[in-house]
Amino acid sequence: MLAPEAFEVTRHAATERPFSGTLLEPSRQRVVSLHLLRHGCLLFVSEVRFGHRLAKLLGTHRERNIETSDDRTFGMVRTAVSCRRCDAHLGHVFDDGPQPTGLRYCMNSVALRFHKG
Repeated sequence: MLAPEAFEVTRHAATERPFSGTLLEPSRQRVVSLHLLRHGCLLFVSEVRFGHRLAKLLGTHRERNIETSDDRTFGMVRTAVSCRRCDAHLGHVFDDGPQPTGLRYCMNSVALRFHKG
């Protein structure tokens, strides 16, 4: 059973309020992994964070576990990220991140479980 906010994010593509997520504090560990809250599927492993906020996570995403799609809500075009297994909405990916990928994943922490490596 998901909490109401997690349900709204994962099933109705809502977004948690800016700077309200549980993953905002920097990790003391360099390696972190993020798993989907619903069934524990491994989504990201990272050794680097963009800036100091985990909500803007960089790293190796597990392509077999996530998929992207166009999100044309709010009069703009963004790239939505979801779980390939259960179609849970996770957040969005933007192309303004640092090299080598240039990508920045903004994930909703209410949809994720955080593990320090």
